[in-house]
Amino acid sequence: MTDLATFTLAIVGAGPRGVGVLERLSANAPGLLGAGRLVVHLIDPFPPGPGRVWRYEQSRLLRMNSMPEDVTVFTDDTVRIDGPVVPGPSLIEWVRQVRDGTLAHPVPEDLREELETLAATDFPTRRLQSLYLAWFYRKVVDELPPGIEVVEHHAAAVEIGDGESVRLSDGTVLAADAVVLTVGHLDALPDPGERALAEFAGRHDLAYYPAGYTADVDYSAVPAGETVLVRGFGLAFVDLMLLLTQGRGGRFEDCPGGGLRYLPSGAEPVLHVGSRRGVPYHAKTGYRLRGKPLQLPRFFDQYAIAELTGRPGRLDFHADVWPLIAKELAWAYYTELFTGHPDRVRTDFAVFSDAFADLPWGSSEMDRLVADAVPAEEDRLDLEKLDRPFAGSRYASAEEFGKALREYVEADLARRADRHYSADLGAFMALLSVLGQLPALLATGKVSAVSQVSGLDGWFRGFFSFYASGPPPRRLAELLALADAGIVSFLGADVLLTADEEAGVFVAASASHPETVTARTLIEARLPDASVSRVSDLLLRNLRDTGALVEEKVPDAAGEPLPSGRIATAITDFRMHSADGTPHPRRFAVGPHTSVRSAGAFTRPRTNAISFRQNDVLAREILRLVNP
Repeated sequence: MTDLATFTLAIVGAGPRGVGVLERLSANAPGLLGAGRLVVHLIDPFPPGPGRVWRYEQSRLLRMNSMPEDVTVFTDDTVRIDGPVVPGPSLIEWVRQVRDGTLAHPVPEDLREELETLAATDFPTRRLQSLYLAWFYRKVVDELPPGIEVVEHHAAAVEIGDGESVRLSDGTVLAADAVVLTVGHLDALPDPGERALAEFAGRHDLAYYPAGYTADVDYSAVPAGETVLVRGFGLAFVDLMLLLTQGRGGRFEDCPGGGLRYLPSGAEPVLHVGSRRGVPYHAKTGYRLRGKPLQLPRFFDQYAIAELTGRPGRLDFHADVWPLIAKELAWAYYTELFTGHPDRVRTDFAVFSDAFADLPWGSSEMDRLVADAVPAEEDRLDLEKLDRPFAGSRYASAEEFGKALREYVEADLARRADRHYSADLGAFMALLSVLGQLPALLATGKVSAVSQVSGLDGWFRGFFSFYASGPPPRRLAELLALADAGIVSFLGADVLLTADEEAGVFVAASASHPETVTARTLIEARLPDASVSRVSDLLLRNLRDTGALVEEKVPDAAGEPLPSGRIATAITDFRMHSADGTPHPRRFAVGPHTSVRSAGAFTRPRTNAISFRQNDVLAREILRLVNP
């Protein structure tokens, strides 16, 4: 039999997602590659494995918001894929193996102490995660089967021409047979509102920092003592807060009676932070489930999705989909409450669960069932209050709101540290399950365009991040210490930022109190929204401008399709759509800002992670091109 010709694949983006695709190519090759030969060109100016976001060269102050026991890059027997499962260590297992010498891997001296002391429920530095991802990459390359070769290119891809030729920033031109884009979140040029603020800042000699990766933005020009308005209260703000305080020489110390105290260096600005909710993301939980194992999905599974999509007409996210998601969250929450804390409920879980299953979410009957079975109001799941804790609240002054916010954060820290409230972790686990089910719903095309873009991509993704993707608890304790030191102040909910042309300053107001704050510096502490039309990456701009890459348009029977901001790809095999709407036979894209809306590149062990499933499908599709 004659060997097949060499097939050349270019993977643009060598971070954890790109390497994850490479791992699946390697795992599936023995069954699909046959006599073919595959050369994979990994293209990224940042180190392969960690990539840009997880590169080692970033501040030692920046930490993950996941525990090392909850992070893996390896498939396990829960992952439902056609390719073979290739297990490997989670982050904490890897750390232990390096620590005890089972696994030989060099550790920089400045990480030695962290590696030696890291516990399963700590929150590692991003630099330690960088080592894990670099090791994973080397392991994948070292274990490649015969027939696959990897070539690294420490450069950026800037153009894809005819025949899939890829031109790099260093002048190299690669003749590829297929291209995979694993580009992660899309950097974007400022939107019209941001452009107006930037132009205002230019006219009045002010400082404006648009949305972007906090670790990549140079804030060194922000003066000490400067009043700074910050819009955004999520993880980007937490990074910013650390870089502008502890990163400028301040330090935190433990107080004898508990809590932290901040000792300023004198180089810090004064940060006034606000957002839509007006509160920081919830801290990550510090405990495990105590009750019976959760059976997920329960109410938002393939059968529920089939029933939903079998209804006539388009689905509205809030009216049709959210009630099932909410019921799923409540199911997991009350499962843990009833089976982990039976002393705090009035009835047996079997009785409660039977009645719960038959009632629609949000009905008066459901409310009565919960009220009768769960006596303490603090033990009842109130999703509306969770989402907007200060909605409708108005305080006499910023100081009064600051006191209320402090109480809110203190209560959150206490709740997330006390296993008495482990039902919160049940709801968290249900949210992860829901994320895994959403692609199947979206693939049906039944969700209305407005609901998909604003309801699911907008509100729900924001709620998920707010509830389930918050910072380590210590970061919120540090926030309170900075507030005590006068370094951080709280603007409130529904923050409104305007430009005062006459005074030549930025002005911040909120719905939480009547006071306003003026400043000469404004920072957007958030990642930019997905936007093909405003994408800043040169390669993606070139592809867009030539019609080789287009923005996803969500169809809507009631009107014109709505742009989602994402790269349009086929849901089933990730092929990129061209301007004429057809999928390209040899160009693929996968990641959070594509039509498939995937989650992160690594995930919790034993959760049938969607990113692993997508990587496996993509790898097998490519191998079929190599060996038709």
